[in-house]
This record gives sequence, structure tokens and C-alpha cells, in this order.
Amino acid sequence: MNKAIRVVASLFGVFAGFGGIEHGAFEILQGNVIPEGIMISSIGPPCEVDQVWNACEPALTVIPNFLATGIIAVVLGIGTMIWSAAFVQRKYGGQVLITLSIMLLLFGGGIFPPLIGIIGVAVGTRINAPLIWWRGLLSGKLLRFLAMLWPWSLAAFFIWLFGQWIVGYFYPEFMLQNALLSPLFIIVLLVLTVFTAFANDIHNDDGAKVA
Repeated sequence: MNKAIRVVASLFGVFAGFGGIEHGAFEILQGNVIPEGIMISSIGPPCEVDQVWNACEPALTVIPNFLATGIIAVVLGIGTMIWSAAFVQRKYGGQVLITLSIMLLLFGGGIFPPLIGIIGVAVGTRINAPLIWWRGLLSGKLLRFLAMLWPWSLAAFFIWLFGQWIVGYFYPEFMLQNALLSPLFIIVLLVLTVFTAFANDIHNDDGAKVA
């Protein structure tokens, strides 16, 4: 088993589930209200989309009711967290996780969390697979350098995912004026985390073969 890849797939899925629960809780608080369209703001009034850095937690839903959407998002989020933590490495683990992630996307679980869950599925398909293509991509000094960054890249990714809320709380104007900063950091750290996980597993496998 590729252990670093397993960790990334699981934690990405767990985060997707957590995000679904968080979005769902805000939607439940809005009550039995019909949204204006398929795109919604998870955080209701007095939150104003153009006045806060997080844009009131955007999401989408195919159910025209905040309360029902929120309940489904919470249930799906709990299921996603459990499945990601315990079963993602199973034979059909990836198929179940991508189904849950897509459902989170459609039923109020936010935008970024389900997308991160879907990326976790893509990574998870290589948990028990030979990394032939990745060996061709990563080799030599690049492989060793990226392998050294594991698991610090993963730690940095999750520190920023949650740390952005602390920055946003104390420096809301800065975050609002630099709206692209947070998603840019997330994307860069996400890609780096995936590459370092693959590099680490390849490096460890090569070391085991030599030993």
C-alpha cells in the first residue's frame, strides 16, 4: 500500500465531509426558506456576499429549501468523513467517495470542499497501484526534494485551510481586498501535497527494494 497517498486521499475526503457539515449547519440556521436560485450563500443575513472575504460561504443546491439542503449536507458530510477515514482504501472506496463528494456539491456542501474530496478520489485510485507514470515524471534530485517535503506540505495545506479563518477574523479588510490570495494558496499547497505524497511513496519503495 502507498501509505502517503492513502493519508492524502483520506484527509482530503475527511475535509470534504467536514466542509459539508459546516455549510449544512449554516443552511439549517436559515430555516424553512426557499433560496432565490441554485447558487446559494450558506451563511444567511446579515452576511453580505460583497462585504465579507468568504463571500458568505457559497454553495449550490438542487433542493429549493435551505433547511432540507442543510440537513442533507450534514448527513452526507458525516458519511463522507466516516468513509474517508475508514474505507477509502477498499475495492470500491473511490467510487463511493466520489459519489459522496458529488452529492455534497449538489446538496449544499459548498464548492471547494467537495472538489477537494474529488481530488482525493483521484489520488486514492493509486493507493494500491504501481506508480509507473509517476516514476517517469519524478526522478533524481526532484524526487528526493519533493519526498523531503512530505508531510510538511500536507501540514501547511491544512494549516492554511483553517488558518485563513483566523486571518480573516483579525484582518477582514486585507482578505477582502486580496480575494484571490486564499484560493491561490489552497491550490498551490494542494498540488504540492499531492506531488510530495507520490514522491515519498516512490522514494520509500525504492529504498525498500535496495534494502
